Amino acid sequence: MPLRVIVAEDAVLLREGLVGLLQRFGHTTIAAVGDADALIEAVHTEQPDLIVTDVRMPPSNSDDGLRAAVTLRRAYPRLPVVVLSQYVEQSYAIRLLDSDGGDSVGYLLKERIGAVSDFMTTLDRVAHGGTVVDPEVIHQLVRLRQDPLERLSAREKEVLSLMAQGRSNASLAAELFISDAAVNKHIGNIFTKLDLPVDVDGHRRVLAVLRFLQA
Repeated sequence: MPLRVIVAEDAVLLREGLVGLLQRFGHTTIAAVGDADALIEAVHTEQPDLIVTDVRMPPSNSDDGLRAAVTLRRAYPRLPVVVLSQYVEQSYAIRLLDSDGGDSVGYLLKERIGAVSDFMTTLDRVAHGGTVVDPEVIHQLVRLRQDPLERLSAREKEVLSLMAQGRSNASLAAELFISDAAVNKHIGNIFTKLDLPVDVDGHRRVLAVLRFLQA
């Protein structure tokens, strides 16, 4: 059945491409907008059958599109939404997929649009109550939801526990009867396995301890 669709995408070429694709398959784009505020206003006005929205868009150029989708799903339960993204934003992605039992939700990486037939089938499934989640999105969300400390070896957990006590590297080496080089290697592994951002290298020791205390 033809769908009345709202497209939200700040990249003009992609937005127009989606509009053309929908028209080609017999659907009607009732609004094509470039920011999250316009998306919310269009949904209130038009009451669409389906929303197709980007994650990253104005006004803040962060995850505004995804947050707007979560807000709209609260206002209009089971409003069909397909989110397109180049990355996975953990907290709001989980909220979206958890809303209304996950019915009428799709979360796809943008590269999937190129498989036109599959993409259009996804839109139809979501519009009719189904749930479609990109396999890579599932993989990343499962990884993010796991206890990060489970990635650490027994020795790395020992090192992190001593770090939480404020022990220096030399003290760690003496306590565990290992070399300073081994301590540095374990600490580096801890930083990597906990996915601590490299741009705050001077604070990663503190962040690692916080992860330990929060676990």
